[in-house]
Amino acid sequence: MSLVRSAQLSGHDLHAYLMGILTRLPTHKASDIAVLLPHRRQPTAIDN
Repeated sequence: MSLVRSAQLSGHDLHAYLMGILTRLPTHKASDIAVLLPHRRQPTAIDN
């Protein structure tokens, strides 16, 4: 729940944010996982 609330507080569209990170997660490097956190993440064209 804290990830969901953090995304909302960061101004992300919740559905687009979750779809974006869940789509990228399988191929994302574990060392770069922090860039997917709501307060660091920038929306991309895929998220729209």
